[in-house]
Amino acid sequence: MPNIYVEGPPVEVDKKRTLVKEITEAAVKAYGIPQQAMVVTIRENAAENVSVGGCLLCDMRSDETD
Repeated sequence: MPNIYVEGPPVEVDKKRTLVKEITEAAVKAYGIPQQAMVVTIRENAAENVSVGGCLLCDMRSDETD
């Protein structure tokens, strides 16, 4: 049973439905096993909990708008 983890920013549930559907379809095609065997877990990370280059994403967004 493949386990697929996706990490990213929080998004609305409709986008999550689309994401897991498309990931599942791609995994079924790649593995050649039934979709019922696929497990997709979404881990949401708020912008204040992720940094790039030592700068929090929430700070990077505010810098872009200044």
